[in-house]
Amino acid sequence: MGIARINKYAVAECGDSVEIAERPRGGISAILADGQGSGRAAKTTSSLVVNKAASLIADGARDGAVARAVHDYLYAVKDGKVSSTLTIISADLDTETVVFSRNSNCPVIVKNQFGVDVYDEDVNPIGVHKQMKPVIHQLPLEMGQILVSYSDGIQAAGRKRGRCLQMEKLLGLITGSQPEDADFIAESIMEYALELDDYRPGDDMTVLVLGVSDRETVHKIRRISVSFPY
Repeated sequence: MGIARINKYAVAECGDSVEIAERPRGGISAILADGQGSGRAAKTTSSLVVNKAASLIADGARDGAVARAVHDYLYAVKDGKVSSTLTIISADLDTETVVFSRNSNCPVIVKNQFGVDVYDEDVNPIGVHKQMKPVIHQLPLEMGQILVSYSDGIQAAGRKRGRCLQMEKLLGLITGSQPEDADFIAESIMEYALELDDYRPGDDMTVLVLGVSDRETVHKIRRISVSFPY
């Protein structure tokens, strides 16, 4: 997995949150939430969302049930007055599938042996509608797959300056990369979005990348590398 995140320009708190959860029957999930607004209030919302989702995944709940439960929780806590987007991307080793659940205006992009698909169906955010359901896709787990998603700060990069994010450029970057390049893909998409915003991001930005690799290692060591400037 590769993750890159940056705050909105001149705002101390980032309204996006990302969490990684190990699945109890094997596998890993990444949870991305973007709280309504920006700053500390948005950060409080998105942190609540990802922490609740991670806890439910660790308890063995399925991703669709997690999204519904987190929606109900946010709706109850905030009285239906605060929204959040939510995307969950999972490599489920128990079912040998990749699963992604969306309540976001941003897509999930999937590269596989047949090409690249963009999943961007219309769906409501969580927290503000009594009736809510996520858009869920489940695909066979295949070596070479790359899954990419991001928050709306990436989607809207450059708009205030008369520019727009070119999906073709993102797809070219993804198709030209390997699953082992997850960090590189995340950093490259972030760099592209920052360039469109003249390095003064107009909103919180987060990129999430999951790659499925067949690279063998002698020792099955799990590693996480974090850079957290403050």
